[in-house]
Amino acid sequence: MTEPGTTAPRITLYSRPGCHLCDDARAVIERVCADLGEAYVEVSIDGDPTLTARYGEEIPVTLVDGRQHDFWRVDERRLRTALVH
Repeated sequence: MTEPGTTAPRITLYSRPGCHLCDDARAVIERVCADLGEAYVEVSIDGDPTLTARYGEEIPVTLVDGRQHDFWRVDERRLRTALVH
């Protein structure tokens, strides 16, 4: 997650509580962020009708620099590549 005083996170993870795929995605994102010194923010789609309508069937959804990058699963190598380029 984002630490106070750091730059804005480049990764957004849209998720929902109790989602095992979200747990898997979070683990990959945390590992990549730790290795590359990046930050991420996680947003639950529950309680937000707009986010639920947009991402409800695809969670977890990962955005990099505001653009959709992955859904359902996070490919670690692909995420690392997106963050270094």
